[in-house]
Amino acid sequence: MTTLQYRTPTAAPAFVRLLARVGGAELPDAAPALSERLGQWIDWNRAVSLSRALDGAVAPEAGATTSDDAHAAAVARVRTSLSEAIQRGAPVDAGDDDFAPYRRYCLERQRAMLTGTGPLRGRLRDALAQRGGDLARLAEVDAVMEMTLSPRENALLANTPVLLGLHFDRLRTTADTASGNVWLPLFSRDLQDALLAELDLRFHPLDALLAALRPS
Repeated sequence: MTTLQYRTPTAAPAFVRLLARVGGAELPDAAPALSERLGQWIDWNRAVSLSRALDGAVAPEAGATTSDDAHAAAVARVRTSLSEAIQRGAPVDAGDDDFAPYRRYCLERQRAMLTGTGPLRGRLRDALAQRGGDLARLAEVDAVMEMTLSPRENALLANTPVLLGLHFDRLRTTADTASGNVWLPLFSRDLQDALLAELDLRFHPLDALLAALRPS
């Protein structure tokens, strides 16, 4: 029967810990400081744009406003829809002999997350821009950060199906043949947990923008 050696939890985010476990990797004791990472990722053009967004005074934008409750409801609706799609499980043609159906399923869920969260993030920024002042400045900063970090984020998240594929092969190879495919429910749970953790990760910016919209 297949057994997994679970590592001692570290201070890394849940999504990173999960991918490290399924990928069989060790997490470093201390990650580089956020400021150091940003310094490596933001080129001078983005740095200038970010500086302008931080320093400039921003007037409110004209246009009809949407209530904070409506924005919160829209975020909750999309998140629930994406979460329920993940929790319904892998496609019916998925089995224990080929990772390909799981890979297609994982890519479909990732595309759904991207197309579901992108427009929402833009609408939340528009709502902040209509308020002017610090909230409008926050909207500009978020826009710069999204343009800067999204390509790197998407490239890193593209490794999720790769790591899950290695996990699938490792579990299948090391399984006790006499016990059948008892390892498959374990893999299915890890696949679901990975996608739900990625969903949480993708909603972090939206949650932050939504919190900024709400009165203190």
